Amino acid sequence: MSKTILVYCGSSKGHNPIYEAEAKALMQSFKKYDCNLIFGAGSVGIMGVLADEYLRLGGHVIGVIPSFMEPWEVKHKGIQECYVTETMHSRKQKMAELADGVIALPGGFGTLDELFEMLTWKQLDLHQMPISILNTNGYYDHLLAQLQHMVDEGFLKSPNLEALQVEDNPEALVDYIMAYEPEKMEKKWIYRG
Repeated sequence: MSKTILVYCGSSKGHNPIYEAEAKALMQSFKKYDCNLIFGAGSVGIMGVLADEYLRLGGHVIGVIPSFMEPWEVKHKGIQECYVTETMHSRKQKMAELADGVIALPGGFGTLDELFEMLTWKQLDLHQMPISILNTNGYYDHLLAQLQHMVDEGFLKSPNLEALQVEDNPEALVDYIMAYEPEKMEKKWIYRG
């Protein structure tokens, strides 16, 4: 069965061409399962690379953009569906409502904001989607070390960290999402001393 996967990523391409190459490889893995792509509707950076590649492969692309960004002329013109929301908050809500799974690629503050919001919502059992990182070129190694430090220091429980799937291979990551069985977090985030 086809799934709709939400991808968070940068509006920049980064300095290393591997980020663009791995984003394209991810889209090839999407096509293997005929997934739908949801993204931030941009035509620039890794966002644009994803959309362009998936359209080239014949995939279905859904964008979600807040209205204040429309005058910036960064909205991708070639995608099949585009939702325009009133705010950034409603944009994130709409993306989550449409998604069956989440992948974070390399990106900046926005990517981290979106990733951590989805992880928090999963911790609170507001959804049961798989949340994952494509750790291209070790991009997230330092962040993952910080998350482990949070567990070690008693501010994050291991089961919540384990809810985040990390892969450095695009095909393995999509295979994981397609095989994922939803799980309830069962209040594992509550500390009782």
